Amino acid sequence: MPDTPPVDTTTAHSARVWNYWLGGKDNYPADHEVGDYVLQAYPEMVEAARADRQFLIRAVTHLAAQEGIRQFLDIGTGLPTHNNTHEVAQSVAPTSRVVYVDNDPLVLAHARALLTSNPEGATHYIDADLCEPATLLARVGKHLDFSEPIGLTILGTMGHYAGEQAYDLVRAYVGALPAGSFLALCDGTSTSEPMIEAARRWNDTAPLPYNLRTPEEIARFFEGLDLLEPGVVSATMWRPQDSEVGRVRKVDQYGGLARKR
Repeated sequence: MPDTPPVDTTTAHSARVWNYWLGGKDNYPADHEVGDYVLQAYPEMVEAARADRQFLIRAVTHLAAQEGIRQFLDIGTGLPTHNNTHEVAQSVAPTSRVVYVDNDPLVLAHARALLTSNPEGATHYIDADLCEPATLLARVGKHLDFSEPIGLTILGTMGHYAGEQAYDLVRAYVGALPAGSFLALCDGTSTSEPMIEAARRWNDTAPLPYNLRTPEEIARFFEGLDLLEPGVVSATMWRPQDSEVGRVRKVDQYGGLARKR
């Protein structure tokens, strides 16, 4: 693996703060400070972070078990934690191939953890910029077959991109996928005053801003695609397990899963 730039542990980092909220160990005092500052306004952020992970597990499980998807493209990977995309997919279908994409030096430093695959399948990590779709997709094409359906996951990522740029980027990636592919997308929403205050605190203290969207604005990412039931909903409400029905609360993290015609 190529050398990676040194990691600055004195400044809060979005992937490490998220890792802190998820109970991970790849974080430092600067991350705790920002993370706790946000939690003071919105203690439910931990619940929202976990709901995002559960959404990933359910969506990928559905794609592998019910839709027969055997190729996955995870853009905006973040730090590895439990139940990563390849672990979920390969637990259902061991031959699944997964490509992770991020351009963060910190994530790159942890790539070895992501590259542990079942022998029957394959897992690859690509250091590439989301804002350069043509370059990124050309590299992905060395590992995934674009003549066969692909499950594209973009979770907790598009909030870092403002305005129409975010929609243009998602359209570029979905447009490159063959018919029968899927988009799973989930992001933070401005559906409560505490969450709005949490985002303000984040943007005041963290180096990478985050833009909340309404549920309707999240739904725009799926325009032209066939949304699976129950549509764009709070992450906790997307196909909860039978034992959870009636017990889960909504979180300010909305997403959906849709099929490309």
